[in-house]
Amino acid sequence: MSSDPLLQPYQLKHLTLRNRIIVTSHEPAYPEDGMPKGRYRAYTVERAKGGVALTMTAGSAAVSRDSPPVFNNLLAYKDEIVPWIREMTDAVHEQGAAIMIQLTHLGRRTRWDKGDWLPILAPSHHREAAHRAFPKKIEDWDIERIIKDFADAAERMKAGGMDGVELEAYGHLIDQFVSPLTNELDGPYGGPLENRLRFCLDVFRAMRERVGDDFILGVRYTADECLEGGTGKAEGIEIARRLKDSGLIDYLNVIRGHIDTDPGLTDVIPIQGMANAPHLDFAGEIRAATSFPTFHAAKIPDVATARHAIAAGKVDMVGMTRAHMTDPHIVRKIMEKREEDIRPCVGANYCLDRIYQGGLAFCIHNAATGREETMPHEIPKAAERRKVVIVGAGPAGLEAARVCAERGHEVVVFEAANNPGGQIRLTAQSESRREMISIIDWRMSQCQRLGVTFHFNNWAEADTVLSENPDVVLIATGGLPHTDVLSSGADLVVSAWDIISGDVKPGTNVLVFDDAGDHAGLQAAEFLAKAGARVEIMTPDRAFAPEVMAMNLVPYMRSLQKHDVTFTVTYRLEAAERNGNQLVAHVGSDYGGVAKSRTVDQIVVNHGTIPLDDLYFELKPGSKNLGEISYDALLAGTAQTVERNPEGAYRLFRIGDAVAARNTHAAIYDALRLAKDI
Repeated sequence: MSSDPLLQPYQLKHLTLRNRIIVTSHEPAYPEDGMPKGRYRAYTVERAKGGVALTMTAGSAAVSRDSPPVFNNLLAYKDEIVPWIREMTDAVHEQGAAIMIQLTHLGRRTRWDKGDWLPILAPSHHREAAHRAFPKKIEDWDIERIIKDFADAAERMKAGGMDGVELEAYGHLIDQFVSPLTNELDGPYGGPLENRLRFCLDVFRAMRERVGDDFILGVRYTADECLEGGTGKAEGIEIARRLKDSGLIDYLNVIRGHIDTDPGLTDVIPIQGMANAPHLDFAGEIRAATSFPTFHAAKIPDVATARHAIAAGKVDMVGMTRAHMTDPHIVRKIMEKREEDIRPCVGANYCLDRIYQGGLAFCIHNAATGREETMPHEIPKAAERRKVVIVGAGPAGLEAARVCAERGHEVVVFEAANNPGGQIRLTAQSESRREMISIIDWRMSQCQRLGVTFHFNNWAEADTVLSENPDVVLIATGGLPHTDVLSSGADLVVSAWDIISGDVKPGTNVLVFDDAGDHAGLQAAEFLAKAGARVEIMTPDRAFAPEVMAMNLVPYMRSLQKHDVTFTVTYRLEAAERNGNQLVAHVGSDYGGVAKSRTVDQIVVNHGTIPLDDLYFELKPGSKNLGEISYDALLAGTAQTVERNPEGAYRLFRIGDAVAARNTHAAIYDALRLAKDI
């Protein structure tokens, strides 16, 4: 047996867990009609196949109709979910892993205009800032109904083959009862802690009566809200003791913080640039105070930190949830002593931020996650070895090189710069986004292991490519900043890239016109503000930086507000002209009737990129397919066979921003789904 602390089994009541690593409950927003169908099942099973001890689904499944999901969650209040749950649990158990589900009533953490348009409810009329809806103050008959709904849902989950149920208490209805900030009830459910905790214990009691003792029940709860007037650490430890002493539950899953605002949520689930494992020691204090099985997850992205968590006795089971979205085979690679091959989570939080925008959760640099039915995590060998030439060593080019090399092809990469990375190397110039460079470092390591040939400082011309006698050419040259967006004066502006790279010295009074709404505009503004400039960010949109999304916005705002940056929405920079050693920015509005001006010494424009595609068009006439990609074949997962030019010597494709300005995930997905069939 291995001596690795992470690989030791753990006995949780009657359930033997094969190691100490879990995937905690999270909702990737893959349900179809509220059910865990094909995509959801394939995603969950992949992590079980990768060796995890316990995977938890649904963050969280709704137990009542007046707890409508604000994004695509499982609906545990429907009887029809049972056979879908059974298919998923059977498949997970076949892989040797345990599986649980998280149940909840959202209380005020949702909206009345979702689902059936029923009023939302809470133990007070106070709305939650994040979801903005004002709740009905809960009544006695609501409490009785919801307790029964929890018990019904738990019974369904046991019928579906789950090993247990976890209640999501933090931020949701149960926590809204427990926290003195959100409970204004009188009588048995309000006032002192004993009363505020009663609803939670009543729910557990009702569930235990339904499911019996041979079923795991746990709770993910707030042991310290980190809010004045809320549940503090001392009360949190007392809550933990009372939960243990109730005899109703089998483990504690510890959370520290609050999730009623974007900054609060980001501190609970930290992103890149924030400290790793910030609440691990706190979870260890709960375990020490209770001597009760303790789980915890919060930015534990690497094996070393997870190993420390177990070896030091901080927790009994360590959650590596986002890390398993990045690499579902972490445990297997640990067992095979291949930790260096683990694809690193970079904390970009593309996964979680996307679901709050109403989309499916995808990992920023593993395009197979959530697409297990169509995209491989492990690349199969090709039937015939080919010569593949790739131009560009950004995220698209490196992913294509990695996948083609895994296929067994001979791969040659040309890159004009002296280092790989493309736009990611620029992104990683920001202190808060330095972890992004691991996207590049991991791919370079994999490519070197697979024998890919790189030529850096080499601006590849058509002759350079053709001299390699390629069977396939992939153009991944990316794009260049697009700043020619004004009616006049475009020659007077600089790009966000110019500022981030340091190619242009920051001004002292700067207008940043952000018409792309992505990270580059905010990064440039942060560089400028830290250099001492007075900065105004202007956008024609009704909200600034809409592509950055909520949790990624938090570190920027903490930095930019500290430097007193001004944010101006619904105004458009139309033209610029020089006035002595100053610049006059002429400002209008898409809404009409506005003509303003700003006098500054520097104008920065962020308007995405224009594809760097000259080489592609130069090579196009000599290609068999004339650059065409069959979308039918691409989406069906079959090889590209288009032949528009029988005299052509090679197949030619372009990917990533060499096609159009998008994002890192799109570039990597472009590369994977094309290269996996070459």
